[in-house]
Amino acid sequence: MAGTVIHSTAVPSPLAHYCQGVTVGDHIYAAGQIASDYITGVAPEARADPAFPHHGSDIQRQTRYILENLAKVFEEAGSSLDDVVKSQVFMTDLDEFYYFDQVWKEFFPAPPPRTTVGTTNLLVPGCRVEIDLVAVKGAVPREVIKSAVAPSPLAHYGQGVIVGDHVYAAGQIASDYTTGVAPEARTDPAFPYYGSDIQRQTRYILENLAKVFEEVTCSLEDVVKSQVFMTDLDEFYYFDQVWKEFFPAPPPRTTVGTTNLLVPGCRVEIDLIAVKGNVAREVIKSTAVPSPLAHYCQGVVVGNHVYAAGQIASDYTTGVAPEARTDPAFPYYGSEIQRQTRYILENLAKVFEEAGSSLQDVVKSQVFMTDLDEFHYFDQVWKEFFPAPPPRTTIGATNLLVPGCRVEIDLVAVRG
Repeated sequence: MAGTVIHSTAVPSPLAHYCQGVTVGDHIYAAGQIASDYITGVAPEARADPAFPHHGSDIQRQTRYILENLAKVFEEAGSSLDDVVKSQVFMTDLDEFYYFDQVWKEFFPAPPPRTTVGTTNLLVPGCRVEIDLVAVKGAVPREVIKSAVAPSPLAHYGQGVIVGDHVYAAGQIASDYTTGVAPEARTDPAFPYYGSDIQRQTRYILENLAKVFEEVTCSLEDVVKSQVFMTDLDEFYYFDQVWKEFFPAPPPRTTVGTTNLLVPGCRVEIDLIAVKGNVAREVIKSTAVPSPLAHYCQGVVVGNHVYAAGQIASDYTTGVAPEARTDPAFPYYGSEIQRQTRYILENLAKVFEEAGSSLQDVVKSQVFMTDLDEFHYFDQVWKEFFPAPPPRTTIGATNLLVPGCRVEIDLVAVRG
C-alpha cells in the first residue's frame, strides 16, 4: 500500500478487512470509527449503565469513545485532533445531534469543517454515530476560511480549511441558519408551479460554496471531488440540471440517498474538496469502463492524489450490468452483492490504471450499502482486491441512483 499504515495498540483492532489509517505525505487518512470494541458490540464504556439510565447519554458516551480512539490513532501518526482538516459524521438519529455536538466541542475547540448526514444504520447494532476524519501532520500550516457573505454555521464547525494546495469545505445545506430553509431556496407557496425546491436548494448551496472558495481566490472550477447526499433520489434529475450550470467541466461525484439532514425541509447536502486555481489537474477518462450517465467525470489527478467518482454496478445502458447480476435461471449459484462489488472494483482498478495508479495505492475508502446484512459477503470480495486493506468507512444508505444497485464505492488513491 502507498504510504505508511497506522496501527495503534491503544485502540480496538478492526473486525473487518481494513486498517486504522494511512499516512501519505502530509495527510493522515483515518478509517471511520464507531463505538465498538469489536468484542462485545457497543463498548461498555460507550453505553449508559442500565441500572442508572437517567444518568448517562448513549450518544455522548459513544461520541466521546470514538473521538478518544481517533485521537490515539492520530497520535500514533504524530498528529492530533487539532490537526483535523475534514470531518464527516453519519448519525442514525439526527434528533441526537445537539447532544453529540456538545461532546464535539470538548474535543475541537477550533472546529474543522464538517458534513453531517443521517444514515439508515451502522455495522454494529446499537451504534449511533460513525466519524470519518482527515488530518495533516502537526507542523503543516493551515488557514481557516471565514466568509462574511456565506451563512455562518449554527453548529460547531468551520466553513473550510486551506492546507497546502487543498481547500476542504464544510458540507452545505440550503439553510441560512436563521429561518430554517432559506427563503431564496424555497418555492413561493403562492406560485407552487413556478419553482422547484430541489433546484432552488441546489442553486443556493452552490452559490454559497462559490463564495467560500472565492474567499481563498479559488472557484467551483477548481473542485476535484464532490459528494452529494439527497433525501429523495427521485429529485436527482432536476438537481443535476442545476449542477450543470455551475460545473460545465464536472468533477468526480458520489451521490447517495440519506435519511435526513440537519435542518427540516433540506433535501440535499453537498460536500466539496478543491485545489487552488493555479494547481494543475488532469481529468481521467478510461474507455475501458462505462461512461457516466449523469454530469460528472470518472476522476481527477491532482499532484500525487487521484480522486475517483463513486461507482455503482451499472453499465448505464441496461441498469445493473449483466455481469453484476445473478443469473435468474441459477439463483443459488451467485451472489448479487459479491458480483456487484467485483464489477465495481474491477472498473475502479481500470480508472486508477488510467491515472498511473492502482487499487494498491488507495488511501481512503467509503462504502455505502443499501443493506448492511450483506456486508460479510461484500467484505469477502474486498479482501480479494485489497490484500493490504486501506482505511474504510462503511455506511447504510437509503438507496442509490440506479434501482437494484446495492453498493457504491468511493476511493481516493495516490500515484504509486
